[in-house]
Amino acid sequence: MKKNVCVWVADGSEEMEAVICVDVLRRAGISVFVAGVGEDTRMITTSRGVRIAPDGAWDPGEASRFDAIVIPGGIGGTEILRQDESVLQAVRDFLQAGKVVAAICAGPMVLRDAGVLSGRTFTSNPSVRDEFADGTWVDQPVAEDGNMVTSQAPGTAFAFALALVRRLASPDTATQIAGGLRVPI
Repeated sequence: MKKNVCVWVADGSEEMEAVICVDVLRRAGISVFVAGVGEDTRMITTSRGVRIAPDGAWDPGEASRFDAIVIPGGIGGTEILRQDESVLQAVRDFLQAGKVVAAICAGPMVLRDAGVLSGRTFTSNPSVRDEFADGTWVDQPVAEDGNMVTSQAPGTAFAFALALVRRLASPDTATQIAGGLRVPI
């Protein structure tokens, strides 16, 4: 059965982390919905000024149709996501339901604010490492703990996206896509 993934974006999100993840997941045949979060969700201005038109606005009433949520970093975007209670509740609900929640760079701060890091191993951009009191932070490109996947920065976005493909499609699909992209797996 084809998986459905929601990738949240907000003004200030890190564009490489969002777009690489969307691209790699779609190459794997996974359905991706780019959901804008914030005041104006028709056009998002990312951390480096790249403009992204989301597929639509985040609607918490539609959360049940997704198998996974992806949270890109970027301090500005992360701040917007952290302030949205429906985002925090979706993170809690997805993890409790055994669905995949993935966050990269500063994105794990959303996980922190949702209160889901206690007893878990995770990573983030080392620049925000001191922001975490709960859980066990590890210095590795991608950390997987149960149904939670975290990663460090734009440079780890391919490894992060391929980890999601392994979970949501198959290891063989991840290997095929990595080969086609000429990305080490």
